[in-house]
Amino acid sequence: MSQPVQPPNQPQQPYGGQPVDGNPYAAGPGAAAPAAPATPTGNPYGDQPPAPTGNPYGDQPPASTGNPFGNPQGRPAPFAPAPPASPVRNGLALGVLVALGAAIVASILYGVLLGSIEREFGYAAIGVGFLVGFAAAKLGGANPVTIAAAAVFSVGAIYFGQLIGYAMVMSDAAQVSFSEVFLDHFDTVTRVWKEDADFMRYLFIALGAIAAIGGAKKAG
Repeated sequence: MSQPVQPPNQPQQPYGGQPVDGNPYAAGPGAAAPAAPATPTGNPYGDQPPAPTGNPYGDQPPASTGNPFGNPQGRPAPFAPAPPASPVRNGLALGVLVALGAAIVASILYGVLLGSIEREFGYAAIGVGFLVGFAAAKLGGANPVTIAAAAVFSVGAIYFGQLIGYAMVMSDAAQVSFSEVFLDHFDTVTRVWKEDADFMRYLFIALGAIAAIGGAKKAG
C-alpha cells in the first residue's frame, strides 16, 4: 500500500498564531489577546479646558458710571467745588430799600385817605404796616434785619401819613395850598397832631408795626 503524501511545511503565520475559524488574523491558542481599545466617552478631544462663560476678557472692573473722574469707592472727590454762597448781603439791602419805598408810598396813600374823609381811620394803620412788611420780605427776603426795618418804617409811614391828613384838612380850612401848610407850617401841623393824640392813636401805630412783622412772615 502506498503512504499518503505529507503536505509540505505550512508557511509560518506572520502573526505567530494559527488561523481560527477561517480568520487568518485571529490569534492561535496560547497567544495573548490584543488589548481592546478604550470605549469612547463622546469627547473626541479628551480633557479640554472649561468652556468660556461669555466674557472673552475674564474678570473686568465694574463698568464706568459715565464720570471718568469719579470715585468708584463712593468717597467724596478731593477737589469738589464748594457751592456758591447765597447773596445774603444783596437781599438784605434790597429788602431795606423796598421797605423804605413801600413806607413812603403807603404814607402818602394813608394821608390822602385821612384828608379826604377828614377823620382818623385807625384800622388803616394796620394795613399800612402789613403792606410795608409784605413788600420788603417778598422782594428782599424775610431775614431779621429786613423785618425790623419794615417795622420801623411802618411806624414812620403811619406818623407821616397822619401829618399829611392833618395838613390837607388845615389847608382846606385856611384856603391855602397843601404844600404851603405842610412845608412852611410843618411845626404847626405837628403841634396840632400832638394835641389831638390819644391812647388809641398810639395803639394803632403799635399795631401797624406788629402788622409789618406779620406781613413779612406771611411773604416769607
